[in-house]
Amino acid sequence: MLRYLMLVALSLAATPAPAAELMALQGGSIEVGSFHGVVFYTNEPDGYHVVATVANGEAGLPIRFEATVVENQKLSISVPGKLGGQSDVVEISRAGGRLVIASPPPPAERVVEGSPAD
Repeated sequence: MLRYLMLVALSLAATPAPAAELMALQGGSIEVGSFHGVVFYTNEPDGYHVVATVANGEAGLPIRFEATVVENQKLSISVPGKLGGQSDVVEISRAGGRLVIASPPPPAERVVEGSPAD
């Protein structure tokens, strides 16, 4: 019964924002490359039980990720990019008693200095 209540709450409370701060049992939308889905959490004695479900389009088979995160922990869901390209990533982190869903900032470009070989 509790699972059905969570599912109903999730479907009613999903937010379309690409980055969001969630409260327990509040659903949030996520996009990871061509995969779209929802994430929610419940507050359990051992930490926040996070559940993310994503699928590749409407006809794609859904995939569920579950993890328990404690304060100052984060988890990432990623989809590989093209060869030589970057992966698409969404991070789910817990800090200050909040659960935040966001895309990580792009990595800083590396500058490599060198001199020609003699």
